[in-house]
Amino acid sequence: MSDPVILTHELTRCFGSLVAVNRLSLEVAQGEVFGFLGHNGAGKTTTVRLLNGVLAASGGQARVLGLDPASQGTALRRRTGVLTESPSLDERLTARDNLAIFADLYGVPRERVRRRIAELLEHFELADRADEKVGGYSKGMKQRLALARALLHEPDLLFLDEPTAALDPVAARGVHELILRMARQEGRTVFLCTHNLVEAQRLCDRVGVMEQGRLVAVGAPQELARRYVHNLTVEVEVAPEDTDTALQALAGLPVAVQPGSPRGQLAVSGVRREAIPALVAALVHAGVAVYGVAPQEPSLEDVYFALHGEGVHGQREVSP
Repeated sequence: MSDPVILTHELTRCFGSLVAVNRLSLEVAQGEVFGFLGHNGAGKTTTVRLLNGVLAASGGQARVLGLDPASQGTALRRRTGVLTESPSLDERLTARDNLAIFADLYGVPRERVRRRIAELLEHFELADRADEKVGGYSKGMKQRLALARALLHEPDLLFLDEPTAALDPVAARGVHELILRMARQEGRTVFLCTHNLVEAQRLCDRVGVMEQGRLVAVGAPQELARRYVHNLTVEVEVAPEDTDTALQALAGLPVAVQPGSPRGQLAVSGVRREAIPALVAALVHAGVAVYGVAPQEPSLEDVYFALHGEGVHGQREVSP
């Protein structure tokens, strides 16, 4: 087992009386796509800045790629790539010039710069407008250019904040494929901050959920679903002529039933997993012919709202 790419112990950052990151202890492994979720103001961006040595911690420790961000930030940032939610590009310059400047800042070998820039411009479909000023680009084009910039120096660790914002579905799918290829085939680690829960569920090996600066849950999406979402929706198929009998049989159970179309299709919500056999038994006891029972597994969205909607700490999050 290799050492964690990211390892923090009670990492804390305060801005006056506001505790933006509160005793964060976290491990992220090499080659992992790790999702970092939470409302605006939950502490995600501050965490990324701490992990890159852009901000100093108020307490706790962090090691990123084996380096201390506080004292080795310059060396660390040469091995990480960062895409912020609002990418800062020099709109007075062309795309090619923007990339050339950052290639120099990242220390990309001079003999490699021209070819690397050409590769990225081609990959992100910007080659035909590479010598136009970025100020004339659409928001989606700027996002693609910012992604190219983050990948210029082929970083070991990539921090992505809403990487598919403003991208059309085809371009977003290309970014998804790029993330998975970097992790699965190249062994790079991706730290993904996103509000897109469908995207997180599709891409992430594990996710962490932040609330008011605290990490309130961490694990694989399926693991978190089992831990925090207790009531399922169960699709039940019965003989069409038994629909009314089935509705009567289920009326006495603490569930909600929505008849579907055509008759014979029922959506039963509010069912605990361990209660599914009793639900089926009630139907069979009533003489209903049961043809199929399909529990609908909870999504990462269900987990997120279970954590935030119900209030892990008994209150809603207040964004600073």
